[in-house]
Amino acid sequence: MRHILASPELGDFFTSLAIGDINLVTGLVWLVIATLLSMVGGAIGGILLAKNDLGYQLSALLGGFLGPAGVLPAMILGLIILTLLRNY
Repeated sequence: MRHILASPELGDFFTSLAIGDINLVTGLVWLVIATLLSMVGGAIGGILLAKNDLGYQLSALLGGFLGPAGVLPAMILGLIILTLLRNY
């Protein structure tokens, strides 16, 4: 395990992630992080909006499924704009 964490490829990945270099791998990592956070936020929002009508579990489930619907297109567009601004 120590050998995997000390590998130069992983060090380069964390360095590019920390300095804000956007390439294919870091873009996918940011997309996964945004998806997970939007699912959590959607579940919390679903509970707050529809807990009395649908119950806690169903409203959290629907919010978790529908939360990324608005975040993913905005995240992809934002990554494209940031890449264009960084290159020009």
